[in-house]
Amino acid sequence: MEAAKMLLFSTTSTLPANIFNRTHSRRAGLQLHAPLKVLCMAKESSDDDRSGGITEIAAIAGGLVSTPVISWSLYTLKTTGCGLPPGPGGSIGALEGVSYLVAVGIVAWSAYTKAKTGSGLPNGSFGLLGVVEGLSYLALLAIVVVFGLQFLEQGSIPGPLPGDRCFG
Repeated sequence: MEAAKMLLFSTTSTLPANIFNRTHSRRAGLQLHAPLKVLCMAKESSDDDRSGGITEIAAIAGGLVSTPVISWSLYTLKTTGCGLPPGPGGSIGALEGVSYLVAVGIVAWSAYTKAKTGSGLPNGSFGLLGVVEGLSYLALLAIVVVFGLQFLEQGSIPGPLPGDRCFG
């Protein structure tokens, strides 16, 4: 199916009558014609178009994993004054850091899309990209609040690497 079809009919239109209904002819002074009606048909979306690309799928998976990790990290930071423990081989700490980057990346992608198109990210499959977008904004708000409280109470926020104060 073509992306768009244009069909021309010689029937009446909803356009004002004085725009298209008069044409000049050599023999007769005026000859009346019915205006042309233009009908455009857009391509119907298929299931392939709604499934989203690899970027959407990665954002959904990353967002659904990162939001609980950020929540756990912020709770631990607020209650203990330290971030998550490094874990075996630094895996939990790495997951924590990547989760923060994923949330900030989704918010940045959403803000860019909003500035460029006037609307946020598409809903994605089953509305999950929209959910992840909203959760990422909430996570960013929670990050600002908890980091601000941590700075007011402790005078600083923990660095990205484990320190002696928390895990020494």
